[in-house]
Amino acid sequence: MGLTVAEIAKALGTDAFGDTSLVVEHPAAPGDAGANDLALAMSPAYAEALKSSAAQAAIVWDGADWQAMGLKAAIIVPRARLAMAALTQSFDPAPAPTGIHPTAIIPDSCTVGADPSIGPFVVLAENVTIGDRCRLDPHVTIGLGSTLGDDCWLNAGSRVGRNCHFGSRVILQPNAVVGADGFSYVTRDLSNEERAYQLMGRELLTPPADGKRHRIHSLGGVIFGDDVELGANSCVDAGTIRATRVGRGTKIDNNVMVGHNCIIGEDCILCGQAAMAGSGVLGDRVVMGGRAATKDHITVGNDVVMAAASGLYVDTKDGMFIMGLPAMELQSYRAREKGLRRLPQLLKDFAALQKQFPKDGASD
Repeated sequence: MGLTVAEIAKALGTDAFGDTSLVVEHPAAPGDAGANDLALAMSPAYAEALKSSAAQAAIVWDGADWQAMGLKAAIIVPRARLAMAALTQSFDPAPAPTGIHPTAIIPDSCTVGADPSIGPFVVLAENVTIGDRCRLDPHVTIGLGSTLGDDCWLNAGSRVGRNCHFGSRVILQPNAVVGADGFSYVTRDLSNEERAYQLMGRELLTPPADGKRHRIHSLGGVIFGDDVELGANSCVDAGTIRATRVGRGTKIDNNVMVGHNCIIGEDCILCGQAAMAGSGVLGDRVVMGGRAATKDHITVGNDVVMAAASGLYVDTKDGMFIMGLPAMELQSYRAREKGLRRLPQLLKDFAALQKQFPKDGASD
């Protein structure tokens, strides 16, 4: 079932031209687009591919001469990636509610809202509350006393622990885990890691008198704001006493680790393999690039961007662009890297200068 060019333009909040009643069935790359496809040519770089395609309609860049490219209809967008967000949503409507599968286990103490879609082998613990129009795919489990707001979607195999509370429209991708116990242990005497920080390498570490690890349980749960998304195989651990929190609109990629007691602000982005050690704080709109990591108990200000593979060990003020290991402000990082690149030549120059002078004790 397709959409008219006019319907798509309305969804994108922009203008359509030509035969806006033309129906298209799928979005497609310009070079692959057929007569029933909507070609996505949002840059002049796609002009030649669009001319040679069979497409009759396309989304084009502002200022494109769409008629010269043989199109019957065109939609003009000023910002390509923003258009992609609305476009993909238009072609991926939510499925109709399916009800509750007979293999799902839902205790009488649970509350399930209107129009649910609860798949095979879903298991809810006691006193779970599910909002309206929630979708729980096969093999989802939700722990004791947890709650979901309206329109949440938990993909297959995702796990929610006890005492976790989600706002509306939260999405968990397959095998995401929210509310597992934090990685938190204590020894009777100072542990090796504690003594290492005390000694700072001045002495070799020796076996502690009692190195047995005693487990600290996580009682605080997790709180997600509205419109949070957690990627496949990512984990957000429960807080020890207070909840781990993820703010409204934050998006977390695949294979990301958020430790216990962390607080993440609104509209943040955590890219693949990023990691936050326990009790860290991110302000609003923070970006952690792929494999970026933060030390425990540090605070990152609002609007900070951490480049990929950065390692942050200290608090960071608002608005900084940081990179490197250890992470530092961009200009400082570039100066350091420039100096390191010059070092081999400086050593050669120094060696050449040494040859011009006699060694100690030698006569003229």
